[in-house]
Formats: sequence, structure tokens, C-alpha cells
Amino acid sequence: MSDSPRPNTHRAAMLQRHPRHERRGEGRLPAMVATLVAILLYLALPEPLLVGPRYVLPALEVLLLIPLVAVNPHRMTRQNRLSRTLSLVLVGVIGASNLLALGLLVHALVSTDVKDGGSLLIAALQVWATDVIVFGLAFWELDRGGPVVRTQVPRARLFRSRTSASPRTRTTTRWRRSPTVPAAPATGPPPWSTTSTCR
Repeated sequence: MSDSPRPNTHRAAMLQRHPRHERRGEGRLPAMVATLVAILLYLALPEPLLVGPRYVLPALEVLLLIPLVAVNPHRMTRQNRLSRTLSLVLVGVIGASNLLALGLLVHALVSTDVKDGGSLLIAALQVWATDVIVFGLAFWELDRGGPVVRTQVPRARLFRSRTSASPRTRTTTRWRRSPTVPAAPATGPPPWSTTSTCR
């Protein structure tokens, strides 16, 4: 009976060593859908909460998204300085427009001439949802260097490089006990004792 490994053993070892998302890159679709949802939420805001004309910022965000999708249409496998800059600028534009909308929303809520409070509450929900999307996109773009770098650098190697460069790391050495020096023999009464003579 041969001791050769099973046919699936080598494949299982490869999948464990290099997962699919590390071999093929992270997917582009979730980030693209989140960006489009943020753009649609901004378009649905009431007119007083918009920064400039309604379609100016969404058109700018779509123009920034098109080259990013063209570079990596399905999987995040390629990246250069221009695509990295465009992706960060896109997240920044969405976040800045949402912050401005939030400021206008707070001003509208505290003003005395509010006529339709229900629409402002719905707008507040839209601003909150956009804020969640912006946080997710920013974390996806910045965590461990971005989606492309995460698939190129193994997690174990990145962890070792970070811990080795950390000033908190210390090499553990075995504690050695210093040799004890025997005390000198006593040559007389202890210094704290008192002598008394009886006659």
C-alpha cells in the first residue's frame, strides 16, 4: 500500500496557504455598489441641503468612479499612483459633501421657519446612511495599504514586519540569579544584644 498523499491534500494546502481573495484580488463590486448608493442618497436629499446644483457633485463622483472601474473592472489586482489618488479623492468628495449636507441639516432643524419636519427627518436618515458608507469606503481604502496591497502582502509577513518595528517589542531572556556570597561567620555577640554581669 503506497504512502502517497491524497489528491486533494495538495490543493487543500494551497487554499489554506493562499486563499482565493489573495490569489485573485478583492472584489470591485461591493465598493462600486456602495459608492453608487451614496450618490443616489445625495440626489434624494431636499433642495435646501444640497451644495450647489443637484447634479454637479454626483456627476463629479461618477467621473471619478469611471477610471477606477476601468482599471479594475472585476477584481482589485492593479494599482498605480493615479488610481490610488483618484480613489482617495472620490471618498473625500463623498465625505465632504455629506458633512456639508449635515451642517445644512442641523441649521434647518434649529431654524424656526421649518414647515415640513418629516422630510428633514428622512434627510437625516439619508445623511446617516451616507456617513456609514463613507466610513466603510475609507476603511476599505486605508486598511493595511488598500485592497491591492492587502492581497499582495501576506498577513503573516505584514504582522512580523509591524511587530519587529514596534518599540514595545522586547526579546525575552532567561532570568539568571546572581550567585550568593556566603555571609562571614559571626565573631562576637550581635550588635543589638546587651551584655550584663551579675556579681
